[in-house]
Amino acid sequence: MKLKKESRIIGIDDGPFDKYHDKEALIVGTVFRGGEYLDGLLSTKVEVDGIDATLKIIQMINSCKWKGQVRVIMLDGIAVAGFNVINAKKLHEMTDIPVIVVIRRYPDYEGMFRAMKKLGMNDKIRIIESLENPEKIDSIYVQHIGITLRETMQLLKITCTHAKIPEPIRIAHIIASGLVTGESKGDA
Repeated sequence: MKLKKESRIIGIDDGPFDKYHDKEALIVGTVFRGGEYLDGLLSTKVEVDGIDATLKIIQMINSCKWKGQVRVIMLDGIAVAGFNVINAKKLHEMTDIPVIVVIRRYPDYEGMFRAMKKLGMNDKIRIIESLENPEKIDSIYVQHIGITLRETMQLLKITCTHAKIPEPIRIAHIIASGLVTGESKGDA
């Protein structure tokens, strides 16, 4: 893959939600040129703890005007809206765009799987288990689908301009939390 400083990247994160009262959560996608310029914004809603995140994100990306220019999709973790697990392999296959999952701290798979089993989410566990183990790069962890580790490291150098996490994800987080709560909060 040919990567440039201004390669278009979509960063995806969810907004805050009340797991006891909200039926849906906001998903925001920022379209960035590298780690410097915000070119556009995408959004959709998914069910809290649902099974629709993969399909909704695929539809959001495949129908956007930037689709032909996007080189990578970056996800803030593998799940949104609680346990609405994104099938990163299917996302890559159905958009024909490589996917990088960015994780701030190494997941507690044992605890997460225990909770998911109690909720009867065995299919979601299998999706998570189908991915390679997260690899540490500097202070974050990544999983990469359809892109090499070397290219992933290059993209992180290009996009981590103002924080330890890539700017497309950081800004998606700020926008999503600001839209839902009226002001941005948390680890952006």
